[in-house]
Amino acid sequence: MRTRHTPHSLSGFPVYSSAFLSENELVLGGGGGTAKAGIKNKLRLFHVGPERSLEILGEVELNIGEDAPMSMAADKTARTIVCGVNSTIQNIEKGSNENCRVYTLKDNIPVSLRTRGTIPTSDPSDYQATEPIHTENEIYDATFSGSTIVVVTTRDFRVYSLPSSPEVRQTPSSKKSKGKGKNTKSASHPLSPKLELLHQASSTGPRPKESSHDISRYHPTDSTILYTTVNTTSPRTKKAKTPQRQSFIYKWDTKTWTVEKSRKVGDRALTCFDIPLVTILKAHDFPPTTIAFNPTSTLLITGSADASVRVVSVPTAIGSGPSWTITLLVLLAILVVLLAIPAQRYLA
Repeated sequence: MRTRHTPHSLSGFPVYSSAFLSENELVLGGGGGTAKAGIKNKLRLFHVGPERSLEILGEVELNIGEDAPMSMAADKTARTIVCGVNSTIQNIEKGSNENCRVYTLKDNIPVSLRTRGTIPTSDPSDYQATEPIHTENEIYDATFSGSTIVVVTTRDFRVYSLPSSPEVRQTPSSKKSKGKGKNTKSASHPLSPKLELLHQASSTGPRPKESSHDISRYHPTDSTILYTTVNTTSPRTKKAKTPQRQSFIYKWDTKTWTVEKSRKVGDRALTCFDIPLVTILKAHDFPPTTIAFNPTSTLLITGSADASVRVVSVPTAIGSGPSWTITLLVLLAILVVLLAIPAQRYLA
């Protein structure tokens, strides 16, 4: 269905990640990556106006040589941001990649709180593809479900168990840290949790080697189901001028970590996905790299490496006015009446 949407050009700022901190506070991550092109990697905070306008409130530049924020999620209660940012190539090759980073806001400026390496690899081309947030019982972690963390890279995903110790799970954002007494010291200096690797699997499943994984999402109500996206590139043939690209969605059983079902999405690479509510014919010149809903799903933003953002007003009800079901029933009732009139005359 058609809806209102407004494009915004962000000169010199390719967008790769996004997250809403509130109804109208939007954080964007982007930049030129590790390429020495003079485009700085940044985190930017914007205010989204009532008519889908964008006003920059503050920004922070990342260290020279680091990658752009390729993934992002926000804890709206603690007002913190979790990003996937690769360290410099030199540090990655040494095995020291502090890719998982937590930021908080101070005077509308993102300020680094702590960092953690979650990708045990020395390959600079590997990066953190997703960064979801899970909040449960005052726990603040980058995770998919209540008991596990799934760390996703472009090649595979690793499933870790969450530590259950209350001392380990306490964080500065916990309500307990605001009180006085025994909890104050431990809350101010949270212990670093040690994660136990439960499982590691190829995120491309049964697809060929020329495949790459981008996104994973747990089922919203069933933690035994995990969905992943896979993009494939078929070998070039004599008849085909360019390699054929296809995208798939896998459904995983997290009890056995096997692929239950797979479905082809299209003949192009799938770069981001979420629940589709509206359709826009052309959002960006380049493929979208990130999408995000605000907390009440009244706004949707899409970003792209073409340095553009589009703000979309999501309708309060899909198909405003009477629902299609009611409309169909009314039409059927009218049809029955029209058929009943000649039938009654015939029987008379």
